[in-house]
Amino acid sequence: MLRIFRNTLLDKRIIRKTFSFSAVAAKRFVIKDHYEFDQKVINSDNPVIVNFHAEWCDPCKILTPKMTELLEPSEEIDLAIVDVDDNAELVQTFEVKAVPAILAFRNGVVVDKFIGLVDANMIENLIGKLKKKKAA
Repeated sequence: MLRIFRNTLLDKRIIRKTFSFSAVAAKRFVIKDHYEFDQKVINSDNPVIVNFHAEWCDPCKILTPKMTELLEPSEEIDLAIVDVDDNAELVQTFEVKAVPAILAFRNGVVVDKFIGLVDANMIENLIGKLKKKKAA
């Protein structure tokens, strides 16, 4: 976001860059390959929730926006989106058998997972567990 302020005393324009809340909230990545997965998930300092989804999957179209919404206020947990049709190697590596599949990573290791469309409480519990363990 770019804002222009006018300084009436000096009759100058002052340009400031400001960030909206969503720009500094949780990072959201769309993973394109195994290398990017390693860089943004395995080597991340933050816990990362990885959402394996597909464009043709109706439950995925519900879960992905819900995950984004629930993680938006958090700066300490990242969200990575993996399209299963474009990332067969990652699907095989993590033995994803159905979509949507959610895997929670901390320090490069899977610490929790669930498969299928779940209610918001289950997602919030997962987020809470990741936050608690980070604080501990």
